[in-house]
Amino acid sequence: MAEYFYKSHEPATVAIVREFYLMKDVLNAQLIALGAHFGGKVAPMRDVDSHFAGGVKLSGGAELDVHWCRPDDYGYRTLRTAAKPGKGITKDDRAAIRAEHERLVALWNEHCPQRLSSSDYWDRLGVNTGNLWLCGGIKFELDGTAYFHLGFQINKAEHDSKVAAGQPTSGWINGAVEVLASEYQAARVAKLKAVEVSNA
Repeated sequence: MAEYFYKSHEPATVAIVREFYLMKDVLNAQLIALGAHFGGKVAPMRDVDSHFAGGVKLSGGAELDVHWCRPDDYGYRTLRTAAKPGKGITKDDRAAIRAEHERLVALWNEHCPQRLSSSDYWDRLGVNTGNLWLCGGIKFELDGTAYFHLGFQINKAEHDSKVAAGQPTSGWINGAVEVLASEYQAARVAKLKAVEVSNA
């Protein structure tokens, strides 16, 4: 697959990329807070479009199955849509289980953060998200410069001519200039080191 690398010093472009990662930090803090309400770590999940809350890693065994799905391969459980009480229990016990499940669902709904959409930020940057889903894209910011790794090429002249003709375009990132893979990779390594230092 083709790979293209860009950078931009355009303040508005840098601000959008920086904002995405600030909001990602906010989401991660919210996931920690959500986990505190349930007594376990919440899995940070992502799909092609967004970042969101996954299951909860709970200590316990089969007794949790009443309210929680069986753990996945990593030990995380998701809350059932409805309680699954065992057989042979009293009517009062069933009612208590249903009430507890309603409490758990309400607690989840109250504290579960909204999904963080990657597409919203790519749209603001001016990139065609359909191309991103098909070919992939990475963005990050380092020392006031935004860097991009795309699986498709963006070209300002081509973008402008297609827009004028009313044709679909791959999009354009303000201030973007194409760079060598080596420059992008060096910035990526520096960014990872900076993140590692800040998390230490």
